[in-house]
Amino acid sequence: MVRTPSTMLSLGTAAPRFLLPNVDGSMLGLDDVAGSRGTVVMFICNHCPFVKHVADQLAVLGRDYIARGIGFVAINSNDVSSHPADSPEQMVHEAELRGYPFPYLYDETQEVAQAYRAACTPDFFVFDADRTLAYRGQLDPSRPGNGVPVTGVDLRTALDALVAGQRPAEDQRPSLGCNIKWKPGLEPEYFPTGL
Repeated sequence: MVRTPSTMLSLGTAAPRFLLPNVDGSMLGLDDVAGSRGTVVMFICNHCPFVKHVADQLAVLGRDYIARGIGFVAINSNDVSSHPADSPEQMVHEAELRGYPFPYLYDETQEVAQAYRAACTPDFFVFDADRTLAYRGQLDPSRPGNGVPVTGVDLRTALDALVAGQRPAEDQRPSLGCNIKWKPGLEPEYFPTGL
């Protein structure tokens, strides 16, 4: 398990557009998942211990904030040939198991992960109503085995600001998780070599 931090994409970056298959077979894009007050785009997968550690809280967050005008979408960009537990078929089971109230999309080409400069699972990107990046960083300080409860406090604080029509504080801490499992030869230039 390689501990990889998020790249901390520059605040104010426009949300990259995408069109990807959902676990229910539909094709969804940014317009389909965006909320009126903001949008959370998170890169997750099925097998990562960091994601498993927070997965139930992700479902709770979705239920808490979708009704408040925040759109949510999860994207799995892992190479399933090397990590079959992250296959689209297994994504269906994972979404059902966790009760995700948001779409769970499959980025087979890994182009969307690269457009967002995603590096790890989980990796969180929060865009405001104008679809500019307002928060990127950790869910909260909890990590597998560190004894800190999973509350989602960092992400919740950012979302509460957006719901209130304010900007999240710019003091943001990187997310930490397993590295995205890139297909051979597709490791992006921003991704540290040797991972």
